[in-house]
Amino acid sequence: MAFRKLLSGWVVAGTACVLSVAHAASLSEPAGANANPQVGAHATATHSSSASQSDLAGGPLGSANVPRIALDDSWLPVVRADMNEQVIRVPVDAAGDVTLETTIYRPNGPGPFPMVIFNHGKIPGDPRLQARSDPLSFAREFVRRGYVVVAPNRQGFSDSGGSYQQNGCDVASNGLSQAADVAATIAYMSKQSYIDASQIIVAGTSHGGLATMAYGTEAAKGVRALINFSGGLRQDACTGWQNNLTQAFGDYGGKARVASLWLYGDNDSVWSPDLVTKMFAAYRDAQTDADRPAAMAKLVDFGAYKNDAHRLVGDRDGVKIWWPTVEAFLANRGLPTAVQYRVATPVAPHGTGYAAIDSVGAVPFVDQAGRDGYRNFLKQYPSRAFAVSDSGAWSWAEGGDNPMAVAIANCEKHSSDPCRLYAVNNSVVWNNGGTQTAQNGESGDDAHTTADNDNTGGSGHALASR
Repeated sequence: MAFRKLLSGWVVAGTACVLSVAHAASLSEPAGANANPQVGAHATATHSSSASQSDLAGGPLGSANVPRIALDDSWLPVVRADMNEQVIRVPVDAAGDVTLETTIYRPNGPGPFPMVIFNHGKIPGDPRLQARSDPLSFAREFVRRGYVVVAPNRQGFSDSGGSYQQNGCDVASNGLSQAADVAATIAYMSKQSYIDASQIIVAGTSHGGLATMAYGTEAAKGVRALINFSGGLRQDACTGWQNNLTQAFGDYGGKARVASLWLYGDNDSVWSPDLVTKMFAAYRDAQTDADRPAAMAKLVDFGAYKNDAHRLVGDRDGVKIWWPTVEAFLANRGLPTAVQYRVATPVAPHGTGYAAIDSVGAVPFVDQAGRDGYRNFLKQYPSRAFAVSDSGAWSWAEGGDNPMAVAIANCEKHSSDPCRLYAVNNSVVWNNGGTQTAQNGESGDDAHTTADNDNTGGSGHALASR
């Protein structure tokens, strides 16, 4: 594979896609404060057979209503809440000198199962400090439908070997360098007995979305679909980075071999709607449909999402936004979409009636800083949790896959005794004298943690604590 196009001796301190940084100060700015409330889920293709060339040149992306996701899987066989998670080392080359730290989620049984590769984003700073890719919300939806989900950390990220390839300001080469690791992962996993190598999906978010689209230029035979969640690479240190990025997608479009679905939102903190439209137009304009009809591309705008559309795929709340569109796309590609397994999800404790949710003075044990922290918690989007301990430690978390677990864990970093949930979403769950913890189940209010910057692998969160 000819993915790697390296530039020697030229390294630019460019940053990848940026989202809100997780914060751990007692009075941090709220993730949801002063932000527009979530607009209803909606999506539309910006480029279709009826779209004019002028429509692609710029302007806002369109929108259309999308129904909420509905899952009734109580009668199905159960997969453990951890989705049989396994962390392995995937060799990059035959010698095995460099390996990728890779997380696998899978249904029960021997398979063979279709496979989804999930490509993570990039936070600012040293990629080595980035957490292991752990896309729980994304993986859960696919494991439910009988897929194996594979989440590799590319070279130079987290505990993977090798070094991150910056490629200067050459965005196209950067994407191809990342795609080489995607190719190595697919080659290795395709040899496993539980994988159906004829039904493979490649998906990615932000920097991982760029890697996904780059991989589509030389995809393996069994790769049937590409899913690009807010993909790209932002390099503010590079003059004209927007043009570089647009040209990169144009390069990939001219060599595309696989159908792709692009999902972007209106209030993305990294990409403007105008830039998204230009990136997609460059990709589509470089294609010759008569030569590669299987490589069709569709752009969908899901509108505004919470305070930042860039966090969508790392948020459990985002599933009801993206899955209906993804489901239709996969069904069109002849890939399975029916729910086959039941996977437990975090469930909030029931409200106890201890106090009204907005009664700041009722929160036990905390000092004035803790009460200010609770006021901050009340400003967050309602996939949120607030935890306290008897010694006065506290923490809130919002978004992602399970803010209940994050709030408790972060609270206990500052406490000599156990922390308990005080409030979840819009209910006080405090039981004075009892224990309230998140449970895994099939129903109830899901709770979650937000994507941390561009690392939308499910491990990030917005939080504050003391």
